[in-house]
Amino acid sequence: MVMQSGVLVDKQLKALVADGAIVSEKPLDAGQIQPASMDLRLGAQAYRIQASVLPMRGETVEQAIKPLVMYDFSLSKQPRLLERGSIYMIKLQEGLALPKGIAGIASPKSSTGRLDVFVRLLTDSGEVFDRVPDGYTGPLWLEVMPLTFPIKVRMGDRLLQLRLRSGETLVHDEALRALNEKTPLLHRRACDAVAGPTTIDEGLWISIDLQHGSGNGVIGYRAKAHTQPVDLAKIGQHNWQSFWEPIPTSLENPLILYPEEFYIFASLEQVTVPPGYSAELMAYDTRVGELRLHYAGFFDPGWGMVKGVSEGTRAVLEVRAHDVPCVLRHGQRLGRFVYEHLAAEPEAMYGQEIGSNYSGQGLKLAKYFTAQDK
Repeated sequence: MVMQSGVLVDKQLKALVADGAIVSEKPLDAGQIQPASMDLRLGAQAYRIQASVLPMRGETVEQAIKPLVMYDFSLSKQPRLLERGSIYMIKLQEGLALPKGIAGIASPKSSTGRLDVFVRLLTDSGEVFDRVPDGYTGPLWLEVMPLTFPIKVRMGDRLLQLRLRSGETLVHDEALRALNEKTPLLHRRACDAVAGPTTIDEGLWISIDLQHGSGNGVIGYRAKAHTQPVDLAKIGQHNWQSFWEPIPTSLENPLILYPEEFYIFASLEQVTVPPGYSAELMAYDTRVGELRLHYAGFFDPGWGMVKGVSEGTRAVLEVRAHDVPCVLRHGQRLGRFVYEHLAAEPEAMYGQEIGSNYSGQGLKLAKYFTAQDK
């Protein structure tokens, strides 16, 4: 397959499926292929393991985990409970036989990140997480660790996205500035006192909203500990108040994040990913403090676009502090979007037309919880 450099889009992913470069135990589900990424599904084969591990060069994932397996189980017949703080290795239904010149990167799905479920992709001989080597042929595995809520999973559940790339994809700062002049990538409230010029420095920087929130007097949510499990088959059926503590806008003292607590906030800015591009919100940058900003990093083309017009959509920030308590202030710069070129024009764009769960979102919890305004 000959293609231009860039992130592969839906029609190219479908072609790879047809050519046998993306293989699967079962036919793909409806909606599994997104505008510039593909959801991956849990298979039946699963293990509870003692510790996280990466294979060495020349070693399969099964060989690497063998001395660490505590027990094995199947997801094929009934849901299984994954305990908070435990580590699991699950073989995915999809595998790859990529042609030379195509590599991949993985990221949790938005709903996975908003549950604080830590997931990472592994490949045979893969010495780093979440990377698929150029021309890789072999199975795909998923390391799963629920950090806050226990979860119930089944075979076929989708926790991870795969993005395939060909050649040079990165939009460097100079080109990103030119793109921002043509199509504004950030939108801010004109009345916000901390609003400043758009900052582009190794990507497009965004900041945190600790004043406006969702319009119902809430600027964020802190996860509760020791809750009942979240069943991934039950969309909109978990009472959000049983799992989350709201953080009010009336909070006057500095907001302090304590290590290993999990929070949901929203960006101050509304972000756009124009047609022809995709973006990734980088999860961890020590320049802004010892915290992890975002678990689910992929933003598809069309994010923040309404009928071809750039209006922007706020990014939900999944925040976890590490090592030391961290102070957050309204308008504090927290993360950066890195933009990439697409290799072709996709058949569909992100949005309500394809049933995107978080299209036009504000401050919003994962789709498994009841609406926060009720």
